[in-house]
Parts: sequence; structure tokens; C-alpha cells
Amino acid sequence: MAVTQIATQDTTAAVAGSSTGAAASAGSSFHAALRILPAHQRQAMFEIYAFCRAVDDIADGNAPHAERLAGLDAWRRDIAACYAGSPPAALQTLAAQIHAFDLQQQDFLSVIDGMTMDVVQDIRAPDAATLDLYCDRVASAVGRLAVRVFGLETSCGIALAHHLGRALQLTNILRDIDEDAAIGRLYLPAEALAAAGIDAARATPQAVVAHAAIGQACAAVAQEAQAHYDQANAIMARCPARLVRSPRIMADVYHRILARLRIQGWRAPRQRVRLPRAQLLWIMLRHAIG
Repeated sequence: MAVTQIATQDTTAAVAGSSTGAAASAGSSFHAALRILPAHQRQAMFEIYAFCRAVDDIADGNAPHAERLAGLDAWRRDIAACYAGSPPAALQTLAAQIHAFDLQQQDFLSVIDGMTMDVVQDIRAPDAATLDLYCDRVASAVGRLAVRVFGLETSCGIALAHHLGRALQLTNILRDIDEDAAIGRLYLPAEALAAAGIDAARATPQAVVAHAAIGQACAAVAQEAQAHYDQANAIMARCPARLVRSPRIMADVYHRILARLRIQGWRAPRQRVRLPRAQLLWIMLRHAIG
């Protein structure tokens, strides 16, 4: 469950429009956030998203583990070729964006490394350090690519990517605990589960998320996500408003999802939380003209 899956909240076609990346799903809050960018930045972000979508599809596909690992290794070679000046024909446009915005190779490789974590074995109750590494790779690394496109100053941009990436990914984990458990994954940290009296090592992911005390573990993760939102908002408040309009939309949308999750509570059965389309449109317009 990577950052590309964070971009699946539906909104109206008028808001989202269509993207240049075939792998990118029209109608997402991700696309709504990018519609307000100038054309050259929007193109770069759609290329980054298409890369993320492609490697995420490999990681979450049904092919045997060996085939999926080989597919991710192929992407490592293709990214290296882009930086060596000999990109595959299909990645010519991505290579152009890499050059135009000085995108860092390590950030692309970190995303692939995060996807590999999902392929090597299903993640189940990782310790806090492993979960943080996963969030950095599949979310904050994408943010580090994005803030270069947005034009943020380096130290400010890296800090924003760190906090907002983790905030979004933790929100995504909380929203998707049932879907992840159904495919044998459990991203809630072992420490939070143990503090709630849940022995994740002796139970299936589905049994864990059905546990009567699961709310305590989820509340701890929600509190951590909130702390990252607070840090991200403080950073954006110090940045030129025109440079952080897109990340503000994403932060606003997913902070509201987190709030709805906390209000709904964690007791099973849970309903998947979504924002009304009208609210998504309002959020986009508010930040676009703010």
C-alpha cells in the first residue's frame, strides 16, 4: 500500500481532468491538487505519478514474487539509464523532467525500495523504525521529488516531504486496515499493538484488526499522523503561498479523512471513509484562489 494509493479519492471529472500518464487514475484528489499547477510543473508531476503507479502495480500484482522483484529491478535499470543519458524510449519524457527539475536518482530508487519491502514478504506489524522507513520510501521520497517540481527551497522542501509524506501514509494505513488485512498485510506498528494488549505475532492480520482493543492502537497511530500534519502545516506557513498550493490541498483532504476516521472510531465493522465530492471541490477552489 504505497503513496500512489493515497491518490484514489474520487472527485468530479471537471476538477480532476485527464492526465498525461497512462497509469495515473483520473478523478483523484492527487490530480485535483495538480490541476492548479502551471503546465510544465503539472507535466512533471504526472510523469512522477506514472512512475509511482507503475512500480506500485508491480508490487501489488498477482505475479509470483520472483517476477515482481525482477520487474522492480528492471525499473532500477531504467531509472539508472535515464541518469546515464540513455533513457528507454518510453521514459524520454520522464528523463526530460529529471533534467528540468534536477530530480534526484536516490528518491526514485527509494520508492522502488519501498515497493520491494511489500514484495519480499507481506508486512505484518512492523516495528516503529521499519514502519517509518517504509513511509519514507513510499511517501516522503515521492514528496522529495515533488517539492523540487514545486520550486521549494531545499531544506524547507525536504522537511515538508518528511512530515507530509508520513502524515498522508499513516492516514492511508488507518483508512485501509481492513483492505490490507484481507490480503495478509498489517501496517500498524508492533509497539502500538503491544501497548493495546494485542499479540500480533500470534494472530492473523484479520484477527488483529477485529480485536476489541484495536482502537487503542489506531488512536496512537492517528496521534502520530496528527503530529506530522502539524509540522507540515507549520512548514507550509513559512513558505511562499504560491509554492505550496498543491501540498496544501493534499494535506487538507487527508487531514479531513483522518478527522472522520477518529470520529467514526475503530470498532469493527468499519466503513471506508471518503470525503463528499462537493467538499473536495471546495478544498481545491479555496487553495487555488487563496
